[in-house]
Formats: sequence, structure tokens, C-alpha cells
Amino acid sequence: MKAIDKELLPMKAHYFLFNAGTAPVVPFMPTLAGQLGYSPAVVGTMYMILPIIGMLAKPLFGYIADRYHKHRTLFLGGQVLTGLAFFMIMFVPGMEKPLPKVEFHCHQGVSNVRFCSQYGECVEKNLERFYGNRTLGCELQCEAQPFLWDIVCQDWLQNKTENCAANRTNPQLDFSSSINMNDIVDEGGCMYFMIPHDHGQIAGQNVTFICPKEKDYFKTNCTMDCKEDYLKEQLAESAVINTRSAMAMPQFWFFFGMLIFSWIGMAVVVSIGDAICFGILGERHHLYGKQRLCGSLGWGIFALLAGVLVDHMSVGEVNKNYTAVFWMALLIMGFDVFASSKLRHTQTHLSSNIVKDVGQMFLSLRCVIFFLWCVAIGLGTALIWNFLFIYLEQLDKAFEGCDSSIKTLEGLVMSIQCFGGELPFFFLSGWILKKIGHVNAMSLVLFGFGVRFILYSMLQNPWYILPIELMNGVTFGLFYATMASYASIVAPPGTEATMQSLVGAIFEGVGVSMGSLIGGLLFESVSARTTFEIFGIGAFIIFVVHVSIQMYLQRNRNTDENGKGRVSSASASASATGTASATVSASASSSVETAKPKYTDHKDSDGFREVDLS
Repeated sequence: MKAIDKELLPMKAHYFLFNAGTAPVVPFMPTLAGQLGYSPAVVGTMYMILPIIGMLAKPLFGYIADRYHKHRTLFLGGQVLTGLAFFMIMFVPGMEKPLPKVEFHCHQGVSNVRFCSQYGECVEKNLERFYGNRTLGCELQCEAQPFLWDIVCQDWLQNKTENCAANRTNPQLDFSSSINMNDIVDEGGCMYFMIPHDHGQIAGQNVTFICPKEKDYFKTNCTMDCKEDYLKEQLAESAVINTRSAMAMPQFWFFFGMLIFSWIGMAVVVSIGDAICFGILGERHHLYGKQRLCGSLGWGIFALLAGVLVDHMSVGEVNKNYTAVFWMALLIMGFDVFASSKLRHTQTHLSSNIVKDVGQMFLSLRCVIFFLWCVAIGLGTALIWNFLFIYLEQLDKAFEGCDSSIKTLEGLVMSIQCFGGELPFFFLSGWILKKIGHVNAMSLVLFGFGVRFILYSMLQNPWYILPIELMNGVTFGLFYATMASYASIVAPPGTEATMQSLVGAIFEGVGVSMGSLIGGLLFESVSARTTFEIFGIGAFIIFVVHVSIQMYLQRNRNTDENGKGRVSSASASASATGTASATVSASASSSVETAKPKYTDHKDSDGFREVDLS
């Protein structure tokens, strides 16, 4: 039986707890923003800016960590910042709901208040469950026309007054009445609140709502105030706040500010955490996936738990109640800080010029292609991270009606993403990369995104998304392992944290940022379904381009090896003892990528040593 590596236990605990602490909050933030009233364009703009903040934070703090050897301090500080920022989002004030807009109807001795909505049946069930047989006193402010005042003065008022006729020019009619919450008629998508005995009051005077059939039909638009917050929430229209309006609201900046702080904290933790992990692993890069799968385990368990809790705490509510998830994030991040404090990591290689060494990466064509691949994956990842749940909630409203368990479904989506997708692929990532190599893995990820997005665009029943989420193993599990492993391989000694930060910044700061903006604009201008279709076709096009470029580079590389005298691994071992530089033979070249343009003595993930003598 293989002994447990105790040195790696704190690292595994960190990945589990950090993902368990962020899972209850991160996936729900776009839908929370929508619940607060912000349009998809506002959500897209926020999630365009947040990755840019991360793009600046990752290399900055990665550089500080490498330059001043503050990996541990920044790592723990990032966790504290993340937990506190998430918790503070719980205190973001909601938008003041406008008074419900209704219609007052009176004809042939029957008077009622009518409210129409596409979700009228759901609202009716919630009101009956909450109020039972209660009768509420309500004030109505209605639009008035001269003929309506004639009916009020001649038929409603028991004590006729001369002053009543003078109101014929008054554009507003104010009166009060009672509505019985147990006497609601649902018809044609509208609810009719019946008025008991057709009684009410105008300016303190009792009236009876009598509307003779020989007179014009009494109907007017009103706002209704029953002094009941629950009723107001149920009947209020969903306001959509555009970008210009949001920027003038203090509560928006508080919400966005906390997201910014949490994003900085997560950026620092993820980039420096991966660098610490690879530092502990040393030459065992292929074991990274087995450490990272603990994160998938934590994410899957607590994402599902969070979804179930939110649905359970939101029964009968208009909006989802996220209180539990913020407390979960704070407490679990506290445990993560404790576990991470047990890490033992020292940087073994120091670079005298970190910026120059990392800058050399941009002189390698294969590294530049790798960076562009990270951008392309970021575009697709943004659509999943920020807009998938918005799309599911649109489908859910059309398919499920009142009995919605959308947050439970969203929790199941994340659990399947982790347990059925990420976890097995993280576990097998080392074996997969050894078998097919990084280049082929990159192409496979692009193809997986194309298939996944096209399947999304075909959804009708939101629950059919569950088997599709198994593809997250390819589009995120294999992707992340490939990205982190390749970045570790190409990083010059002493720049590991900086390199992980740079790659993460390119992925999120450029790719995810652009994808968020484009996705938000497409969601508003076309539709969610069409947006996923467009991204799916785009992923297939990029896949074909990537394969073509890699085949071209491979053909040229083989030509160079034959014409310029590159030394194969077999000839190097036979001709020069003590020579540490050897290249991969042509037969293995399809699964090996050129890494460092400057540092030639290194091993790639397939175990070969490589050198460029040109």
C-alpha cells in the first residue's frame, strides 16, 4: 500500500476548503445581480472589469511573492480578504420596489382590483399561503377622467356634496378599500382581488362602489398601497437597471466594490497557491491534477448544499434568500486559513531578473500560441461562469412555472461538473497528458467547448442540462491541468509564481473579460440560446485553426531537425556523456512542446529533455 505524503496533506486541504468556501457564492453572483435589478449588460460589464482587476493583481502579487519571498503572507491574506468581501455582499441593500400597478374595475354592482402578470398563478399561490383568510386595507391612487367623477359623485357617494362636481378636472382619484386575500379569482393570467360588499372610503366618507350598466364601464389604472411589504414584493414589477443608471447608485458601487475585493483575493490565492503546490511537488508535475481534484470535491459538495439551502429558505418568497451561503463562505474560508497555515514551502530557485526571464516567453512562438489558446478558452469559460445560470432560469420560468427548484438544479449542475467531470479528469490528467501531450489536449478542450455550447443551444427542459455537464471534465478539468502544468514547465527557475500569475491573468484578464462583455451584449441583443450557438460555432472554428497551425509547426520542426542537426535523444546519449541537453526524437515529437527559448536544460511533462541548438 502506498504511503500517504503528509507534506501534501495541507495542500489538499487548502484546495478542498478554498473551493468549498467559494462554491456557495461565486456561481450565484450573476443571478443575484439580476435579482437586484441589474440588466445582463450591467452583469457583463462588471464581469468584464473583474477579470481585468485579476489580470493586474495576479502578476503584481506573484512578482511581490517571488521578489520578496512573501508567498505565505500573501497566500493567507488573500484568503482572509476573499472571505470578508463575500460576507459583506450580504449587506448590499436591495432596490426600493415601486408600488404595484393594478386596474380598478366596477360594473353592474361588482367591483374588484385586477393585477396581470405572466407569473400570476405563482403569485396567487404565494399570497394564499402567506395571508390565508386575512383582509387587507389598501389605498388606491387612480387616474381619473370627468365621466369617472360623474359616477363617483352621482352613484358612489351616499351624501351628495356640491364640491364633488368641482373635481371633474382633477386627474387623480384617491380612495381606500379592503381586499380579501382568500377571495382571489385567477382568469386569463390575471388575478382579481374581490372587494367585500363593494365598500370603500373617499376622503373619510363611506362609499359604495355602484356602477350602473347603463353608464360607461368604470375602469382606471391605479397604484395600490396595502402597507404590506410581502404583497408589495409579490406584485412589484421587475425593474431592469441599465449601466448608466447603475453607476449613479451607491448600492451598486458597494456591491461591485465587494466583488472587486473578492476577485483580488481569489486571484492571489489561486496563482500563488498553484505556485506553492508545484514547488512542493518538485519534478512530480504530473501529480498536480490529483491535488487539484480535492478542490473539485469541495466545490461539488458545497455548491449542491448551497443550492438546496437557498431553495429551502426561499419557499414562498419572490426573491431567493442567499443569507446561508454568505455565512458558509465566511466560516469555511476561516478553516482554509487555518489549514493553509500548516503549509511548509520554501522557494528553491531565485531569479535575478524575473521580468526579463518571464518576458523571454513571448519570444517563443509556441508559448505565444499557448497564451492565445488561454484567451480563447477564457472566452468560452466566461459564458459558462457568468451566464449559464441566467439562461437556466429563463428556461425554468418557461418550463417549471410555480414549483421551481432552480437553485437545487444549479447546485446539481455544479456537483456534476465536479464529480462527473472535473474530478476524474484531474485525477487522470497526468496520464492523459503523457499519452496525448499538451498540444493535443489543447485541441481536445476547444472541440469540447464547441460540442458543449451547441448542446446548450438545443435545450428546452432545463433539467436536461445535467448530462451535458459531464463535459466540464474536458472543458475545465483537462484545460486547467494543461494550463497549469505547461506554465510550470516553461517557467524559468525562480519565476514560478510570476508565471502562474501571468498565465492566469491572460486567461481571466483577457479571455474571461472579453467573453463577459461579448456574452452580456449578445444576451440582450439576440437571445441566450442564439448566444450559445454563436459561441459553439466559434469554438469549432478556433479548433480547426489551432490544429492547422500545430500541424504546420510540427512539419517545420521535423524539417529543422533533419536539416539543422538537432540532436535526438538517442544520438545524444550515445555521443556525449555529461551533455544534459537532448531533444525529443521525431516519433515522440507530436506529444512534446518546445518550452523555454532561453533555459534549455529541462524536462517536459512527458519526461523528455530538450534543447535548441539553432
